[in-house]
Amino acid sequence: MTAPRPRLALVGDTRGVAAVEFAMIAPLLLLLYFGSVEATQGFMAQQKVTHTASAIADLVAQDSTVTPAQINDIFAVGNTVMYPNSTATLKLRVSSLAADAHGNVTVAWSEGDGLAARAVGSAVTVPGSVITAGGSAIMGESQYTYSSVFGQVLPQPVVFNETYYVQPRVTTSVACPTC
Repeated sequence: MTAPRPRLALVGDTRGVAAVEFAMIAPLLLLLYFGSVEATQGFMAQQKVTHTASAIADLVAQDSTVTPAQINDIFAVGNTVMYPNSTATLKLRVSSLAADAHGNVTVAWSEGDGLAARAVGSAVTVPGSVITAGGSAIMGESQYTYSSVFGQVLPQPVVFNETYYVQPRVTTSVACPTC
């Protein structure tokens, strides 16, 4: 049996210091690691929301006439752009905007998937150079509620909204007779 050491001998004992230091720093290191993962995932989701809004607007702008069935197919493309993120909280809307001779912008037609379609003839405020007087534009909108995988750094869901404007490519305006 070993004789107990005097208490004063323990004062200079450095055995186990590294384990104690690691136990003190480990929670901070884990928080930094998971925080960077959450921030990266959130940033990637926000980029996909932006890309989705631009994709649906661009696909509509490439045609002279669209139907609600074609727009539903375009919304399906928007859901594909969000992969591998869940699309359960993805909401989309595409609208054709027209400006009169005085530059007043109104909705010519609108379709939504999760977001209500805008009322035909309702006024829309757009950035200054999007539509010239007498012109038109396609507006793609996406909204996505991002919930963090871990929920430690971002405990509450974050809602990303994006609006994207594009000029029609084939004609001066894209028609949707049955919208």
